[in-house]
Amino acid sequence: MYNELDPVLNTPVRLAIVSALIKTKQADFAYLMEITNTTQGNLSHQIKKLHEAAYIEVTKTFKGNYPHTICKLTSKGKKAFEKYVEDIKKYLHL
Repeated sequence: MYNELDPVLNTPVRLAIVSALIKTKQADFAYLMEITNTTQGNLSHQIKKLHEAAYIEVTKTFKGNYPHTICKLTSKGKKAFEKYVEDIKKYLHL
């Protein structure tokens, strides 16, 4: 019996964001845009979805006159990612 994959993480950009945050603990918008290779609008949307699910914390500040968004993985997000990885392994029989 397979578990249904987490719909919040079962999107390439969101999975990439959480995967990056697993390694880096926190990352800013520019870094996440670089690693996900997506548009600002799409990245903002995906960050919002992860924030609404309480998988990440989002801190918005300013660096000089420019907005500076920092994302940090929550413990709920870390657990969800670990479960997602386990579920994928079951699907792949690893």
